[in-house]
Amino acid sequence: MSMYLPPLRHPVHHFGHRSIDFSSSIALMAIINRTPDSFYDGGATFALQAAVDASLAAVDAGADWIDIGGVPFSPGPALSWQEEAQRVVPVISAVRAQSDVVISADTFLPEVARAAIEAGADVINDTTGLSNPELGKVVADTGVHLVLTHSLAAPRTVYPHPRYDDVVAEVAGYLQSKVELARSLGIADDKLIIDPGHDLNKNTLHTLALTSGFESFAGLGYPALAAVSNKDFIGETLDLPKAERTAGSLAAAAMCIMNGARIIRMHNIPESASTIRLLEAAMGWREPAYLKHNMGEVNAPAHPERAGIAPRAAVEAVEADA
Repeated sequence: MSMYLPPLRHPVHHFGHRSIDFSSSIALMAIINRTPDSFYDGGATFALQAAVDASLAAVDAGADWIDIGGVPFSPGPALSWQEEAQRVVPVISAVRAQSDVVISADTFLPEVARAAIEAGADVINDTTGLSNPELGKVVADTGVHLVLTHSLAAPRTVYPHPRYDDVVAEVAGYLQSKVELARSLGIADDKLIIDPGHDLNKNTLHTLALTSGFESFAGLGYPALAAVSNKDFIGETLDLPKAERTAGSLAAAAMCIMNGARIIRMHNIPESASTIRLLEAAMGWREPAYLKHNMGEVNAPAHPERAGIAPRAAVEAVEADA
């Protein structure tokens, strides 16, 4: 299987503090949830300093992008925009003061979006697909990026037993319609990112279909985001709790990348960075960290004692190759 190279309308995207060429690189987005009841970590980064420290540690581990949210997608009571802003704005400000990393605010409220942008956010990550057109106007006025995500329910409400005749085609059509809505609100074409919304108002079979059919979303011509990390579809497929879904998350992310994803949203940053770097190197987009294996005129065995060669002789053979 070869990697699908999507026909990007705008390969290079200029964020506030750095640019990314999506024709030859994959961006790694780290998840920072400043909520007391987050899906994955149960509130481990709810404290302000914990959230800032986790953000900067993710950057050090290879993240290109930090996604900061103050309200989970899951159903629950509404949070005032002031309280949500109090959760995300201080984190954005602190990270921006120390890094040029791309920063997104995960919100669907225009007031929170404006406050986040003023604090230094480059992107608004709207998991409700512009349910509030006023959010689009804020994005258009400020010139930041917008992530358009497929979901069916009103924000933070239950959507029981979702049904699709053809989930891949229907999600692709939805995303195209949201692109047209965003452009009608004045958002520039080169500021749009799309996300099919793994697990959002979809069951496990739907989400597996999105993963294998990701080409349909990437083929729309906008950088496509895959948010697969530790989600329920991985747990249900492999019968694993959240703490044991890293391998499944990396497999799903790699499959989406092979099918054209250009951004992956992940919890386990070192492992995800390694996955991306290997795929980029295989595509010729990145040089290996070093070249040594089978590069000399004489190749010493990896375990000389098993080959009946004295260790010092093996070392001398390697030194002779250098």
